[in-house]
Amino acid sequence: MLIVMEVTANTTECKAVLEQLTSLQLEAYPSITDDRSIIVVKENDISTEITEQIRSLSGVHSILSISRSYHLAAREYQSADTIVRVGQVDIGGGQPIVIAGPCAVEGEDELLQTAQAVAKAGGHILRAGAYKPRTSPYSFRGLGEEGLKLLALAREMTGMPFVTEVLDTRDVDKVASYADALQIGARNMQNAALLEEAGQAGKPIILKRGLAATIEEWLLAAEYILATGNHQVILCERGVRTWEPLTRNTLDLAAVALVKRTCHLPILVDPSHGTGKWYLVQPLALAGIVAGADGIMIEVHHDPDYALCDGPQSLTPENFACLVEHLQFLPKNQTQFAVSTTSASVPSVI
Repeated sequence: MLIVMEVTANTTECKAVLEQLTSLQLEAYPSITDDRSIIVVKENDISTEITEQIRSLSGVHSILSISRSYHLAAREYQSADTIVRVGQVDIGGGQPIVIAGPCAVEGEDELLQTAQAVAKAGGHILRAGAYKPRTSPYSFRGLGEEGLKLLALAREMTGMPFVTEVLDTRDVDKVASYADALQIGARNMQNAALLEEAGQAGKPIILKRGLAATIEEWLLAAEYILATGNHQVILCERGVRTWEPLTRNTLDLAAVALVKRTCHLPILVDPSHGTGKWYLVQPLALAGIVAGADGIMIEVHHDPDYALCDGPQSLTPENFACLVEHLQFLPKNQTQFAVSTTSASVPSVI
């Protein structure tokens, strides 16, 4: 259940509502939007008598009943699509955006050469890891802050904003001071402390789906960020681990269409991690856009055979340019397809 406060409600009124909820043994927490305060009550099935009691409190505008376990991410909470701005790029506005770059920052020449190729082909946002989570501790794990400095240099040279992953709560402020957007990777999707710390940094956040996470678990992870008051959340479907050995993961395009129906947040697809094979990236990227995705996240390397990580799934600059060209042949506003065919209900007011 959501308690929507008046635009003019002050801190004292919000505190009084929270104290009243506590006295009624209802667990609740505040969430601040751009224009007003929202109080999220974990219980949804509350008696009419208690509901009326809460509604009569000073500063309360309305009470919304949310049928899903995730409240702030649900379309019942917000029927219109959320648009998140990264630099000067809008994600979720109906025009598919392209995020691309190498898996990791390996060095200045590698990064700048690939970044320039991405920009020339029509990419909108640069991606690369300064800090890399690896299965083996002996694999290349990124350049750390030096990688962040090189990403800032690439941004200056190409004009593209950049997104990079943050792995540790201790690094959030440092990464946020350089990056235009933070990425929470699949391995950290349910790292509650990192989700909350990243949310409080105030930067847009790309949240990747966990290796074996259900859609509901993924959206509840987004809820952790939203509950900090940061509503700049972008979801990313990057494939889940299944029994299939011929691809790295199984890209779940059904999740894309379902999320667009039940959730107002923008969503990307990552066919690079979703397949693990460069020759599957283009068809799955195009399919993801048709399924309703607001954009794609692609790994590109100027020489994939010598990449320090994820070479087999990285596109060459030439193949990346071909993919971007093919995106132009998709129907305009294709990303709105999944939403336009829904019957998402207007939030029910108690």
